[in-house]
Amino acid sequence: MHFAVTIENLRIALSRLLEGEEGTDREWIDRIAEFVMDFFGYEDRILDNTLTPRDRDVFYMLEGMGLLKTEMEEATIQKGKIWRIHYWILNTEKIRSLVQDSVDLETDEENKEESLVYENLSENIWKQHK
Repeated sequence: MHFAVTIENLRIALSRLLEGEEGTDREWIDRIAEFVMDFFGYEDRILDNTLTPRDRDVFYMLEGMGLLKTEMEEATIQKGKIWRIHYWILNTEKIRSLVQDSVDLETDEENKEESLVYENLSENIWKQHK
């Protein structure tokens, strides 16, 4: 099954990576997720030359977190000159892993809460339903 990186998936991934970090609130995570997805849309790669220096700084930060990767292609143009094309690529596997970990954690928490309900029932209640 193909995993699609959405704004919500990116929010979850960022939240998981930044748990416990000071100065990172939900609003900041939302802005960064929307910022990135505005560039990528439905694609998993974009050209580097579409970014401003300020945009690129954010992308380097996200690369350091493992959410983005870079790639370069070389093409030979007139007179043997080499043209380098740089891309930014969403690290879909890392994002999927972080989202799955988050889902697993939520499921574990729900299961714990459900089991606590049963653990806290008295022996009398158990005897009545036998």
